Amino acid sequence: MDERKTLVDVQHLKEYFNINMGMFKSRPLKAVDDVSFQIKRGETLGLVGESGCGKTTVGRTLLHLYQPTSGKVIYDGAEIKTKASIREFRKKATMVFQDPYSSLNPRMTVTDIIAEPLDIHKLCRNKKERKDRVLELMGYVGLNSEHANRYAHEFSGGQRQRIGIARSLAVNPEFIVCDEPVSALDVSIQAQVINMFDELQEKLGLTYLFIAHDLLVVKHISDRIAVMYLGRMVEMGEADEIYNHPLHPYSQSLLSSVPVPDPKIARANKRIVLEGDIPSPLNAPSGCPFRTRCRYATDACSESMPEFNEVKPGHFVACHRVNEIN
Repeated sequence: MDERKTLVDVQHLKEYFNINMGMFKSRPLKAVDDVSFQIKRGETLGLVGESGCGKTTVGRTLLHLYQPTSGKVIYDGAEIKTKASIREFRKKATMVFQDPYSSLNPRMTVTDIIAEPLDIHKLCRNKKERKDRVLELMGYVGLNSEHANRYAHEFSGGQRQRIGIARSLAVNPEFIVCDEPVSALDVSIQAQVINMFDELQEKLGLTYLFIAHDLLVVKHISDRIAVMYLGRMVEMGEADEIYNHPLHPYSQSLLSSVPVPDPKIARANKRIVLEGDIPSPLNAPSGCPFRTRCRYATDACSESMPEFNEVKPGHFVACHRVNEIN
C-alpha cells in the first residue's frame, strides 16, 4: 500500500472552448470533460492518448494557464482559485513544453531564459546569486558554463529541451507538468532526456504529470498510467497493470500497436486496428465517446456515459461492458 501523501488532486475538471460557428452562434468544444485524478508526492503519472484527446489541455488547465470551465484543482490540500493562490502555486508547479524550438525566446541568452522565473518571482538578491543559480541549474541538466551567453538557435533540439528543463527547475518546484517533452527529439536523444528526468526526480524529489503519446516512453518513466480519449479519462492504473492487462477496448488497441523487439512475440501479437476516424470534440457521440470505433459497442453504450469505476484495486475503467469483454 502506497502511504505517500496526495500532492495534486484534480476533481471533475472541465475545459470548454466556445467556437464561433458564424451567424452569431457559438458551440462549446469540450476539450476536457469531467476528468478526475490524484498524483502522490514523488510519483509520476503518465497521461496518454492520441492527438487531440485533450492531454495537453489537462496539463495547461491544471496549471491555470487556461481558466478551468469548472472543477477543482487542489494542491497540497489547498484549492487553487484566487489570483494570490495561483501566484503561489506557480512557484511550486512549472511546465516543460513540447516544442524546444518555439518555447525559447530567440532574443534572449541562455542565462536570461533560465533566470526569467527567478526575475519574475524576485528569488535572487543580487546578480552574483542569480548567476550562481543559473550555473547550478545548467549543471543539473548537463550544460556547460560556456553555453551561458549563447542564444537558443545555436543549440540542437536536445540541448534546447535541456535549457527548457533548467528553466522549469529555476523556482525549485515540487511538481512539473511535462508536455510531450521528448516527442520533437531524435530517438537517441529521447533516452538521454528521459533518464535525466528520472535522475532529477531522484535528486530533487520531484512529482511529474508526464504527457505523451509514445507508450514505451510512458511505461519507462511512469508509476501509474492514465489513458484519455476525446476529453475523458477511460482507464487508469499502475503502469505494469495497464501495460500487461489493459481492460478498456481503446487501451487494448493502443497497446497492441506498441512495437516489440522480439520477432517471435511480435508475429504472435494480434494488432487491434480501430475503424473509423476519431470524432470531433465539437460533435462528440452520445453516451460513451469511444462507441463509434468500438467493436464491443451495443445500444446501451449510446444511451449513457459509463462511470469511471474501480474494477480492481487501483485500476479504474470507464466501460459499460468491461466485465463481459475481459
